[in-house]
Amino acid sequence: MAETSALPTGFGELEVLAVGMVLLVEALSGLSLNTLTIFSFCKTPELRTPCHLLVLSLALADSGISLNALVAATSSLLRVSHRRWPYGSDGCQAHGFQGFVTALASICSSAAIAWGRYHHYCTRSQLAWNSAISLVLFVWLSSAFWAALPLLGWGHYDYEPLGTCCTLDYSKGDRNFTSFLFTMSFFNFAMPLFITITSYSLMEQKLGKSGHLQVNTTLPARTLLLGWGPYAILYLYAVIADVTSISPKLQMVPALIAKTVPTINAINYALGNEMVCRGIWQCLSPQKSEKDRTK
Repeated sequence: MAETSALPTGFGELEVLAVGMVLLVEALSGLSLNTLTIFSFCKTPELRTPCHLLVLSLALADSGISLNALVAATSSLLRVSHRRWPYGSDGCQAHGFQGFVTALASICSSAAIAWGRYHHYCTRSQLAWNSAISLVLFVWLSSAFWAALPLLGWGHYDYEPLGTCCTLDYSKGDRNFTSFLFTMSFFNFAMPLFITITSYSLMEQKLGKSGHLQVNTTLPARTLLLGWGPYAILYLYAVIADVTSISPKLQMVPALIAKTVPTINAINYALGNEMVCRGIWQCLSPQKSEKDRTK
């Protein structure tokens, strides 16, 4: 479908170009903010703590999502002139795998941060390094495991309707897809969402009335629901009905929404944290930071 010389069904050249520009803005925004966050951790010793390691894991995952969006944006712009997916079938599989790994790692890292904040604020004790490292390793190894299964035959990666992104093939809605979807969704979406909501709810109950709560307890769960919920709805619809009855343009909406998550996460976890902001500022103005230290 995506390697033919014609434009994808349901899209004109202007619409393909518009999607490409939206993806490009999302990619550059998420990549720049999360790259600054990563550099701030590398440059600022005060940020090298177990709790901030979880935020670093999220920034790395979100940078991967933004890189995936950058490839999709480039493909969209190339589709207008070359009229085909430029990276071949193997490129599609690699793109789908990389996007799925980083998406799952982003979701699970958000849940890990929620649990880490609950542990820090409610137990009044620092998260241990071995616990934080174990959490990060589990997040990434688990994400890689689930993302590798479609390459091995349980599930399948294929082009999205525009032919510029590759993701789980939901067009068939067969038993293979259904069994993979429900098993994967339970471990990689339902459980992280439950952990996130529960952790912040317990924090709010314990610390909210005393005025000691210093984090936004609603935005993380809303980000998971609004950012990844449209994909979940699309996949569930594909299980119970013929997904081809949905217009190709509407099928592209979940992908465009999901690519905004890295920017939202960077604003919430990095720019919303005074210490991380200080580290980012030191990265942007190292000379001034050095003068401040000498004073």
